[in-house]
Amino acid sequence: MKAFIKILKTLLLFLLLWFSLHSIYIICDGLHDKNTKADVAIVLGNKVNEDGTLSKRLEERLNQSIKLFETKRVQKIIVSGGLGKEGFWEGTEMQKYLIENNIPTDRIIVDNKGIDTEATVRNSIEIMDSLQYKSAISVSQYFHQTRTKGLFVKNGFQNIESSSPNYFEWRDFYAIFREFFAFYSQVF
Repeated sequence: MKAFIKILKTLLLFLLLWFSLHSIYIICDGLHDKNTKADVAIVLGNKVNEDGTLSKRLEERLNQSIKLFETKRVQKIIVSGGLGKEGFWEGTEMQKYLIENNIPTDRIIVDNKGIDTEATVRNSIEIMDSLQYKSAISVSQYFHQTRTKGLFVKNGFQNIESSSPNYFEWRDFYAIFREFFAFYSQVF
């Protein structure tokens, strides 16, 4: 019995170490912006509130894409999301926000079929292929970037970087925990 408990403790310590190192990596990767230029920014959707306003997370993602556009790091912005349970198409609501913030309509591409990260990646690659775009910057929360970029590479799109807003909240702890499992479910 003592041998079993020792093995169990060792296994738990190994899992804790693995989780910690993975979490440190995705945090550092997500917070590191290489300041590259790209053809397009891809803003991953998030919650639109019941009153039609954007969640603070989504607003900050869009503000980050506006910075990328204004500093001429990207030429266009793809906004991608699905129909939320609140009854709003995330892509359409994101487009409205960008237009209200002086992004020209012809510089915004709406994908309302991006119901999750994988769908956003597939749809964005299809859009970029049709427009002959060769480079992109993913715009999402820092903890989400490693998996998102991995999905782009897995789907044959190599020239992907990331840029995340400087927005942090308590729920990030849960999100980092969730991303650990989401990352490995994607790998396997």
